[in-house]
Amino acid sequence: MTENLEMTSDNSGNCLAWAARDKSGFLSPYTFNRRAVGKDDVSLKITHCGVCYADVAFTREKFRKAIYPLVPGHEIVGIVEEVGSEVQRFKVGDHVGVGTYVNSCRDCDFCNDELEIHCSNGVVSTINGLDVDGTMTKGGYSSFIVVHKRYCYKIPEGYPLSLAAPLLCARITVYTPMIRHKMNQPGKSLGVIGLGGLGHLAVKFGKAFGLNVTVFSTSMSKKEEALDLLGVDNFVVSSDNEQMKSLEKSLDFIIDTASGDHPFDPYMSILKTAGTLVLVGAPSEIKLNPLNLRSGMKTLTGSATGGTKQTQEMLDFCGAHKIYPEVEVIPIQYANEALERLIKKDVKYRFVIDIENSLG
Repeated sequence: MTENLEMTSDNSGNCLAWAARDKSGFLSPYTFNRRAVGKDDVSLKITHCGVCYADVAFTREKFRKAIYPLVPGHEIVGIVEEVGSEVQRFKVGDHVGVGTYVNSCRDCDFCNDELEIHCSNGVVSTINGLDVDGTMTKGGYSSFIVVHKRYCYKIPEGYPLSLAAPLLCARITVYTPMIRHKMNQPGKSLGVIGLGGLGHLAVKFGKAFGLNVTVFSTSMSKKEEALDLLGVDNFVVSSDNEQMKSLEKSLDFIIDTASGDHPFDPYMSILKTAGTLVLVGAPSEIKLNPLNLRSGMKTLTGSATGGTKQTQEMLDFCGAHKIYPEVEVIPIQYANEALERLIKKDVKYRFVIDIENSLG
């Protein structure tokens, strides 16, 4: 249906985009004005934008009330077209990325430690946040974006832009807790719950770090890909009680990427003494027996995306080790179908929109 939509607009402007007009989340062509480039800003032509579940949540008011029209997309990559007079790190022609936030207070302890995602005064989201000019921020389902230099990242030389987009949200979401909890120790054991967009990236990092990786999935259908494509060491169907019980006290770490509700006690039992389970998915609730935390000094914690320093480190690591996500590249005209497929978990493993060749 979306293939037949024309590039119509609510108003005139310098930026082409696709936007939601209401909480149905349905996207259609839209034109608006981006702010002018300031002295500390970078303007980039967007070539690709990853599709994240956040795009569903923002457009359909699952996070919070939205201001429409709303342009989703916070896994943005492109090419620098203009820089402000005070920008030294980037130049025209550079390949750069923009992630989940585009501003922060730059004054609190977390910002000073380059952990801006935890800014005491709140970050400004790339989607539906309040920009410096008083307008609402609009994401990467658009032709270009203007961002403060602090929140732009260099894409490693030679790294394909179509593969770089998911690094700006999905990949940093799993990389951050892995580094924080020292899951980069070769020879240690990692469990990954869920083998979707986040899960397959956790597997790739785990293998790059030299870990023994076990995947837990509700679907036997993913076993062949997990073993052959992703190279996991062990595949477990989480509903198989005998398999689960046989793994008790065997893993150092677990990253839980599942967003559906699921039991936690079986996974806590699989952790070794002093083991850590990090939640990066979004189940509606967490239920577990407190004794499974007390017995064995185990830790259950959560994590969001990362700060600017760690995001750049992650990008550089992926470039140096040639770690690439598995993606399905689509035109912007397929965005609505892609979001519906994402809701149904019908994607292997991330959608990436080819903005450059389909918008305009």
